[in-house]
Amino acid sequence: MALRTERDQETGVALVTLDRPAKHNAIDLATAAELAAAWRSFRYDDGVRAVVLTGAGDRAFCTGIDRGVDVPQPSSPYTIDDPLLAIGPKANDLWKPVVAAVEGMACGGAFYLLGEAEFVIASGTATFFDPHTSYGMVSAYEAISMAQRMPFGEVARMALMGTAERVSARRAYEIGLVSEVTAPGGAVAAALRAAAVIASYPTEAVQGTVRAVWSAREAARTQAMAHAPHLVALGNLSPERQAELFRGRGGGEFRTR
Repeated sequence: MALRTERDQETGVALVTLDRPAKHNAIDLATAAELAAAWRSFRYDDGVRAVVLTGAGDRAFCTGIDRGVDVPQPSSPYTIDDPLLAIGPKANDLWKPVVAAVEGMACGGAFYLLGEAEFVIASGTATFFDPHTSYGMVSAYEAISMAQRMPFGEVARMALMGTAERVSARRAYEIGLVSEVTAPGGAVAAALRAAAVIASYPTEAVQGTVRAVWSAREAARTQAMAHAPHLVALGNLSPERQAELFRGRGGGEFRTR
Protein backbone atom coordinates (compact mmCIF):
# COMPACT_ATOMS: atom_id res chain seq x y z
CA MET A 1 0.00 0.00 0.00
CA ALA A 2 1.32 3.43 -0.96
CA LEU A 3 -1.28 5.29 1.06
CA ARG A 4 -1.65 5.38 4.85
CA THR A 5 -4.98 6.36 6.37
CA GLU A 6 -5.44 7.01 10.08
CA ARG A 7 -8.76 7.95 11.66
CA ASP A 8 -9.09 9.77 14.96
CA GLN A 9 -12.51 8.82 16.29
CA GLU A 10 -12.36 11.48 19.00
CA THR A 11 -11.74 14.46 16.71
CA GLY A 12 -13.41 13.13 13.58
CA VAL A 13 -10.28 13.85 11.52
CA ALA A 14 -8.65 11.42 9.08
CA LEU A 15 -4.97 11.75 8.20
CA VAL A 16 -4.12 10.56 4.68
CA THR A 17 -0.40 10.17 3.93
CA LEU A 18 1.19 9.53 0.56
CA ASP A 19 3.73 6.92 1.63
CA ARG A 20 6.37 6.63 -1.10
CA PRO A 21 9.16 8.79 0.39
CA ALA A 22 11.88 7.05 -1.64
CA LYS A 23 10.04 8.26 -4.76
CA HIS A 24 9.32 11.73 -3.33
CA ASN A 25 5.75 10.53 -2.91
CA ALA A 26 5.25 10.44 -6.66
CA ILE A 27 2.00 8.83 -7.72
CA ASP A 28 1.90 5.58 -9.68
CA LEU A 29 -1.26 3.92 -10.96
CA ALA A 30 -1.78 1.94 -7.75
CA THR A 31 -1.47 5.07 -5.61
CA ALA A 32 -3.90 6.92 -7.87
CA ALA A 33 -6.45 4.14 -7.40
CA GLU A 34 -5.90 4.14 -3.62
CA LEU A 35 -6.48 7.88 -3.42
CA ALA A 36 -9.73 7.68 -5.35
CA ALA A 37 -10.90 4.79 -3.17
CA ALA A 38 -10.00 6.66 0.03
CA TRP A 39 -11.96 9.78 -0.91
CA ARG A 40 -14.98 7.68 -1.87
CA SER A 41 -14.83 5.71 1.37
CA PHE A 42 -14.90 8.93 3.40
CA ARG A 43 -18.23 9.81 1.78
CA TYR A 44 -19.82 6.89 3.66
CA ASP A 45 -17.86 7.24 6.91
CA ASP A 46 -19.83 9.52 9.23
CA GLY A 47 -17.00 9.30 11.75
CA VAL A 48 -14.78 11.29 9.39
CA ARG A 49 -15.78 14.96 9.28
CA ALA A 50 -12.53 16.51 8.00
CA VAL A 51 -9.35 15.22 6.35
CA VAL A 52 -5.67 16.19 6.40
CA LEU A 53 -3.58 15.20 3.38
CA THR A 54 0.22 15.05 3.51
CA GLY A 55 3.28 13.21 2.22
CA ALA A 56 5.67 10.96 4.14
CA GLY A 57 9.06 12.35 5.09
CA ASP A 58 10.33 15.92 4.91
CA ARG A 59 11.70 15.99 1.37
CA ALA A 60 8.46 16.14 -0.60
CA PHE A 61 4.71 16.41 -0.26
CA CYS A 62 4.33 14.99 -3.77
CA THR A 63 6.18 15.35 -7.08
CA GLY A 64 3.34 14.37 -9.37
CA ILE A 65 3.16 11.26 -11.49
CA ASP A 66 5.90 8.65 -11.17
CA ARG A 67 8.10 8.93 -14.25
CA GLY A 68 8.28 5.15 -14.40
CA VAL A 69 4.55 4.80 -15.04
CA ASP A 70 3.48 3.75 -18.53
CA VAL A 71 0.15 5.34 -19.45
CA PRO A 72 -1.01 4.14 -22.89
CA GLN A 73 -2.73 6.87 -24.88
CA PRO A 74 -5.48 6.64 -27.49
CA SER A 75 -4.48 7.52 -31.04
CA SER A 76 -7.13 10.25 -31.27
CA PRO A 77 -5.75 13.80 -30.77
CA TYR A 78 -9.04 14.73 -29.08
CA THR A 79 -8.59 12.54 -26.01
CA ILE A 80 -5.98 12.21 -23.29
CA ASP A 81 -5.88 9.53 -20.60
CA ASP A 82 -4.59 11.20 -17.44
CA PRO A 83 -4.57 8.96 -14.33
CA LEU A 84 -4.24 11.97 -12.04
CA LEU A 85 -7.60 13.48 -13.00
CA ALA A 86 -9.41 11.29 -10.46
CA ILE A 87 -7.01 11.55 -7.49
CA GLY A 88 -8.59 14.55 -5.79
CA PRO A 89 -11.46 14.69 -3.30
CA LYS A 90 -13.76 16.84 -5.45
CA ALA A 91 -13.22 14.57 -8.46
CA ASN A 92 -14.62 11.81 -6.23
CA ASP A 93 -17.58 13.84 -5.00
CA LEU A 94 -16.24 14.28 -1.47
CA TRP A 95 -17.38 17.56 0.06
CA LYS A 96 -15.97 17.09 3.52
CA PRO A 97 -13.19 19.66 4.06
CA VAL A 98 -9.62 18.69 3.18
CA VAL A 99 -6.56 20.52 4.53
CA ALA A 100 -3.23 19.91 2.78
CA ALA A 101 -0.05 19.87 4.89
CA VAL A 102 3.09 20.43 2.80
CA GLU A 103 6.65 19.61 3.83
CA GLY A 104 9.38 19.85 1.19
CA MET A 105 8.64 19.91 -2.54
CA ALA A 106 5.19 20.14 -4.07
CA CYS A 107 5.35 20.21 -7.83
CA GLY A 108 3.65 19.27 -11.07
CA GLY A 109 0.94 16.70 -10.52
CA ALA A 110 0.84 17.55 -6.80
CA PHE A 111 -1.29 20.50 -7.89
CA TYR A 112 -4.17 18.16 -8.72
CA LEU A 113 -4.33 17.49 -4.98
CA LEU A 114 -3.56 20.99 -3.70
CA GLY A 115 -6.07 22.39 -6.15
CA GLU A 116 -8.87 20.36 -4.57
CA ALA A 117 -8.00 21.05 -0.93
CA GLU A 118 -9.88 23.75 0.97
CA PHE A 119 -6.63 25.35 2.11
CA VAL A 120 -2.91 24.62 2.37
CA ILE A 121 -0.60 24.78 5.38
CA ALA A 122 3.13 24.57 4.68
CA SER A 123 6.31 24.36 6.66
CA GLY A 124 8.93 27.04 6.17
CA THR A 125 11.05 24.67 4.08
CA ALA A 126 8.28 23.88 1.56
CA THR A 127 8.73 24.87 -2.07
CA PHE A 128 6.34 24.88 -5.02
CA PHE A 129 7.22 24.63 -8.72
CA ASP A 130 5.96 23.29 -12.03
CA PRO A 131 8.54 21.43 -14.16
CA HIS A 132 6.38 20.74 -17.22
CA THR A 133 7.72 23.26 -19.72
CA SER A 134 11.32 22.35 -18.90
CA TYR A 135 10.66 18.86 -20.21
CA GLY A 136 8.56 19.75 -23.23
CA MET A 137 5.15 19.26 -21.63
CA VAL A 138 2.17 21.59 -21.47
CA SER A 139 1.15 22.62 -17.98
CA ALA A 140 -2.61 22.59 -18.46
CA TYR A 141 -4.47 20.81 -15.68
CA GLU A 142 -1.84 21.89 -13.15
CA ALA A 143 -1.85 25.56 -14.15
CA ILE A 144 -5.65 25.63 -14.25
CA SER A 145 -5.80 24.17 -10.73
CA MET A 146 -3.37 26.77 -9.42
CA ALA A 147 -5.17 29.59 -11.24
CA GLN A 148 -8.01 29.01 -8.76
CA ARG A 149 -5.66 29.74 -5.85
CA MET A 150 -3.04 32.22 -7.06
CA PRO A 151 -2.94 35.54 -8.95
CA PHE A 152 -2.72 35.15 -12.73
CA GLY A 153 0.81 36.51 -13.04
CA GLU A 154 2.11 34.21 -10.32
CA VAL A 155 0.57 31.13 -11.94
CA ALA A 156 1.95 32.11 -15.33
CA ARG A 157 5.41 32.74 -13.93
CA MET A 158 5.55 29.45 -12.03
CA ALA A 159 4.28 27.44 -15.00
CA LEU A 160 6.57 29.12 -17.54
CA MET A 161 9.76 29.22 -15.43
CA GLY A 162 9.71 25.43 -15.02
CA THR A 163 12.56 24.01 -12.99
CA ALA A 164 14.50 27.29 -13.00
CA GLU A 165 12.56 28.76 -10.11
CA ARG A 166 10.81 27.60 -6.95
CA VAL A 167 8.21 29.45 -4.93
CA SER A 168 9.15 29.51 -1.25
CA ALA A 169 6.65 28.94 1.54
CA ARG A 170 6.96 32.61 2.47
CA ARG A 171 6.14 33.73 -1.08
CA ALA A 172 3.33 31.18 -1.33
CA TYR A 173 1.82 32.71 1.81
CA GLU A 174 2.16 36.24 0.41
CA ILE A 175 0.25 35.35 -2.76
CA GLY A 176 -2.47 33.33 -1.04
CA LEU A 177 -1.51 29.80 -2.09
CA VAL A 178 -0.67 28.94 1.53
CA SER A 179 -2.79 30.07 4.47
CA GLU A 180 -0.25 29.38 7.23
CA VAL A 181 3.52 28.80 7.42
CA THR A 182 4.89 26.72 10.28
CA ALA A 183 8.31 25.83 11.59
CA PRO A 184 9.98 22.94 9.73
CA GLY A 185 8.18 19.71 10.53
CA GLY A 186 5.13 21.48 11.90
CA ALA A 187 2.73 21.49 8.95
CA VAL A 188 0.87 18.27 9.80
CA ALA A 189 0.31 19.22 13.44
CA ALA A 190 -1.02 22.64 12.42
CA ALA A 191 -3.29 21.09 9.79
CA LEU A 192 -4.63 18.54 12.29
CA ARG A 193 -5.43 21.32 14.75
CA ALA A 194 -7.32 23.29 12.12
CA ALA A 195 -9.14 20.21 10.86
CA ALA A 196 -10.18 19.27 14.40
CA VAL A 197 -11.79 22.68 14.88
CA ILE A 198 -13.70 22.33 11.61
CA ALA A 199 -14.71 18.74 12.42
CA SER A 200 -16.18 19.89 15.74
CA TYR A 201 -18.86 21.92 13.95
CA PRO A 202 -22.13 20.47 12.57
CA THR A 203 -21.04 18.57 9.48
CA GLU A 204 -24.08 19.52 7.38
CA ALA A 205 -23.25 23.21 7.75
CA VAL A 206 -19.56 22.58 7.03
CA GLN A 207 -20.18 20.55 3.89
CA GLY A 208 -22.72 23.08 2.66
CA THR A 209 -20.15 25.83 3.11
CA VAL A 210 -17.55 23.81 1.19
CA ARG A 211 -20.04 23.41 -1.68
CA ALA A 212 -20.89 27.11 -1.61
CA VAL A 213 -17.26 28.20 -1.80
CA TRP A 214 -16.54 25.81 -4.66
CA SER A 215 -19.63 26.82 -6.59
CA ALA A 216 -18.26 30.36 -6.79
CA ARG A 217 -15.52 29.24 -9.15
CA GLU A 218 -16.62 25.89 -10.52
CA ALA A 219 -18.04 27.10 -13.84
CA ALA A 220 -14.80 28.77 -14.92
CA ARG A 221 -12.73 25.80 -13.76
CA THR A 222 -14.91 23.32 -15.64
CA GLN A 223 -14.65 25.31 -18.86
CA ALA A 224 -10.88 25.62 -18.55
CA MET A 225 -10.44 21.92 -17.81
CA ALA A 226 -12.40 21.05 -20.95
CA HIS A 227 -9.73 22.76 -23.06
CA ALA A 228 -6.82 21.12 -21.25
CA PRO A 229 -6.62 17.75 -23.11
CA HIS A 230 -6.50 19.44 -26.50
CA LEU A 231 -3.71 21.77 -25.40
CA VAL A 232 -1.74 18.83 -24.01
CA ALA A 233 -2.20 16.80 -27.20
CA LEU A 234 -1.05 19.68 -29.38
CA GLY A 235 1.80 20.99 -27.26
CA ASN A 236 3.55 18.00 -25.68
CA LEU A 237 6.75 16.65 -27.14
CA SER A 238 6.88 12.94 -27.85
CA PRO A 239 7.42 10.74 -24.77
CA GLU A 240 10.86 9.82 -26.10
CA ARG A 241 11.92 13.46 -26.35
CA GLN A 242 10.48 14.21 -22.90
CA ALA A 243 12.48 11.32 -21.44
CA GLU A 244 15.64 12.59 -23.14
CA LEU A 245 15.19 16.03 -21.60
CA PHE A 246 14.45 14.51 -18.21
CA ARG A 247 17.57 12.32 -18.29
CA GLY A 248 19.69 15.32 -19.22
CA ARG A 249 18.33 17.60 -16.52
CA GLY A 250 21.59 17.43 -14.54
CA GLY A 251 22.07 19.42 -11.37
CA GLY A 252 21.42 22.90 -12.72
CA GLU A 253 20.87 25.82 -10.39
CA PHE A 254 17.40 27.03 -9.56
CA ARG A 255 16.24 30.16 -7.81
CA THR A 256 13.86 30.27 -4.86
CA ARG A 257 11.73 33.33 -4.32
